[in-house]
Amino acid sequence: MAEKILLVEDEEKLARMVELELRYEGYEVDKAFDGRSGLDRALSGGYDLILLDIMLPALSGMEVLRRLRRESQTPVIMLTARDTVVDKVAGLDSGADDYITKPFAIEELLARIRAALRKRPAAQELPRLTCGPLVMDVERHEVTVKGAEVELTRREFDLLRCLLEHKEKVLTREALLDNVWGFDFAGETNAVDVYIRFLRSKIDEKFGVKIIHTVRGVGYVIREED
Repeated sequence: MAEKILLVEDEEKLARMVELELRYEGYEVDKAFDGRSGLDRALSGGYDLILLDIMLPALSGMEVLRRLRRESQTPVIMLTARDTVVDKVAGLDSGADDYITKPFAIEELLARIRAALRKRPAAQELPRLTCGPLVMDVERHEVTVKGAEVELTRREFDLLRCLLEHKEKVLTREALLDNVWGFDFAGETNAVDVYIRFLRSKIDEKFGVKIIHTVRGVGYVIREED
């Protein structure tokens, strides 16, 4: 079966040229032209490698990478015209597997792709997160309380996951915004309060439990009932 690559690049002529070369080499290729649609495709899974430009509309490549790494270890090669050491270090520290500067020779890109695919980690099961009667199956994107399934939107799921990953630790609204909405979120911090209410209505109130707690003046914490 051909290996599948996602190319996230807003320069459409460059994207088309790279796509043709990759297809000639036997890879399957999907394309996205902005960060937000690129992240959605990347999170849908099924890719063996992602080529990700840094300077993207809607959502920067660095932010796409940061959010992607919360759920996936798919190899990522960053593509960029920015050739400073600081930019390279930032990309690698954020979880990129490699970094190539535009303009690049297609032969070099193909070699880097082959190297990244050889080093990719074996598939691992994502964890099950729990708090009392609440169980989150990250792999299946499912949440149950007392064995009953809870229907959550993607944002609600991400917020609940963040709280579960930091169980017993109080998270400020700002920390939740940064982890769930992203540092470029332009809205108000009360977005967190709104979604906490959504979660409580679907979990605490519906099932008669007390899992999501408010720490007045600080933020929120998820912990088992006393």
